[in-house]
Amino acid sequence: MKLLGIDTGGTFTDLVYTDGKTVKTHKVLSTPHSPEEAIMRGINEMQITLSNDLHVIHGSTVATNAVLEGKGVQTVYITNRGFKDVLSLGRQARKKLYDLSPKPVSPPVAAEYCLETGGRLSAQGDVLEPLTKSDIETLKQETDQLKPKAIAINLLFSYLDSQFEEQIESLFTDDYFVSRSSQILPVYKEYERGMTTWLNAYVGPLMQGYLQRLQHTLEISRLSIMRSSGQTCDAAQAAKEAVHLLLSGPAGGMAASKYLAEETGYNKLLTFDMGGTSTDVAMYDDEIELTGNGQISSYPVGVPMVNIHTIGAGGGSIAFVDEGGALQVGPKSAGAVPGPACYGQGGECATVTDANLVLKRIPESTRFGGAMSVDINAANTAIDKIAQQSCLESNKQAAEGIINIANEHMAQALRVISLERGIDPREFVLAAFGGAGGLHVCELAEKLDISTAIVPAAAGVLSALGMLVAEPGRQLTLTVGKILEDLTDQYVIEFANKLIETGVQQLLAEGHDQQFMIKEVLLECCYEGQGHTLSVAWKNIEQTAVEFEKAYKSRYGNHLQKAVELVNIRVGVRLKQKTSIARLEQVTSIHADETEKVITRTAMVTGKKYLGPMCICDAGATIWLAPSWHAEIIENNHIVLKRTKLKS
Repeated sequence: MKLLGIDTGGTFTDLVYTDGKTVKTHKVLSTPHSPEEAIMRGINEMQITLSNDLHVIHGSTVATNAVLEGKGVQTVYITNRGFKDVLSLGRQARKKLYDLSPKPVSPPVAAEYCLETGGRLSAQGDVLEPLTKSDIETLKQETDQLKPKAIAINLLFSYLDSQFEEQIESLFTDDYFVSRSSQILPVYKEYERGMTTWLNAYVGPLMQGYLQRLQHTLEISRLSIMRSSGQTCDAAQAAKEAVHLLLSGPAGGMAASKYLAEETGYNKLLTFDMGGTSTDVAMYDDEIELTGNGQISSYPVGVPMVNIHTIGAGGGSIAFVDEGGALQVGPKSAGAVPGPACYGQGGECATVTDANLVLKRIPESTRFGGAMSVDINAANTAIDKIAQQSCLESNKQAAEGIINIANEHMAQALRVISLERGIDPREFVLAAFGGAGGLHVCELAEKLDISTAIVPAAAGVLSALGMLVAEPGRQLTLTVGKILEDLTDQYVIEFANKLIETGVQQLLAEGHDQQFMIKEVLLECCYEGQGHTLSVAWKNIEQTAVEFEKAYKSRYGNHLQKAVELVNIRVGVRLKQKTSIARLEQVTSIHADETEKVITRTAMVTGKKYLGPMCICDAGATIWLAPSWHAEIIENNHIVLKRTKLKS
């Protein structure tokens, strides 16, 4: 089987192809209006033949962008009588605690698109109000008058009994894209469940249309999609569960990080993925960390997803001088069009990439994406404007200021996932990837007092490479809501087996072999009365209680004399597979001269230490090896960076 991994970003679309013997990489500028255009251009430029033995694995930003830009489809939200305002009220948590005059926020669903009906259950699953024939007829009439593109159904306690949601679903399936909470997220908390179900409906038709167009374009080649959990699924299933794709691209980076850890032995990584538009930071500590409390924009997302913190800082982040005369960077990005000034496509705004070029951290001989030459004059002109507006003496000072501000934004993001959680970043290796990650890795490591960093092979396209090594799988969750010591081992096992069977059947439907499937069970627990959970691996009731108390004390510094509640059971079903990426074909047209402190990755010699300052270039990314750092290339073309001078 030939594999092609594709990661569509805001600036570049990255492609990684393997025929089982070698691996080739490529970058093309993204086409946000029609992402499949950039994909096909990349395929054609790589001279890849579309065939039935080609398996394409794709990380898409279509769903993410639709949510961030508010460009989903018109959606009707159906719930029980008296609860149509749940999505608007939310948790009533202020973004700024002491802001007494917050700006009004538009509700996610307009009032006229929130419909109420019967079919209400109690917390024990008893029927409090039936779903009558009159209710169904009224719902049908009201919905048809509104003419939406999609429908989200979220009835109270539907995770205990889905019969009423299924009745409503059957009423609309033939005419609309329907999302029901008992299928998308069968867990407690009606607000989070409702938001997740609505998001699935809100972007579902867009993903469905996009994936159908892409599959048609790819002809007979097989298409799979990366899910937010870091696992893949068939494109047809992915279109029905679009909410699982909101971190589709970044999840590829985490899948690649897992592969990197296995290959190098660095099992504790702080990962730093800096692209053109944004930067994603995360932690890998012997396993990919998943969360059920994710967030996209201001919306909570309850489905299992990689625990990633994203900020609007990338190579394309625009620098400007605010009304007070202070230099600022981002979050607005120059994107793919027109892009940074140095792209030579008409962009006039100074960006982080322009600053790196002016400071000679990017050689003037660089070819972005392997083909696009840089325009140093345009970069200097853009940075000069910033220098003048901020009253700095030179464009070098302005460029350094831009880099320093961008670095501080990213360092703070790394602190959020480490120090703010009581975790010492000095115990980790900083793994940098993305087209711009290597340019900032040394300075970020210094800010966190980290002594070792790694820039993996194919760093500029690592998320796309992650598509190749990701495992097909499913993450399924269901609420239990019972005191742990009141349950038996058999009760938990039977509960988990129902979820496992669902995951197994979904993977079987994609043509996977059951004998290679791995099943995992996690229990999400809290002390009775608490609202947040910690996950522990299932062994038995007694051991789970012990492990939960250990995890709680590790996280919060103490444990409570209260009963432990089993809130949710989460199971994972995945296919264990191994894809070799050892033989990476590196192609670069960059002029390199070690005496000028510029060298290509392919020219580096194993066992030799290269001292900074120096630029290390390959086809998809550049590493700025700062003063007081040295670099060594290790097996499989990974580059390890170490500080030669540590803080006293």
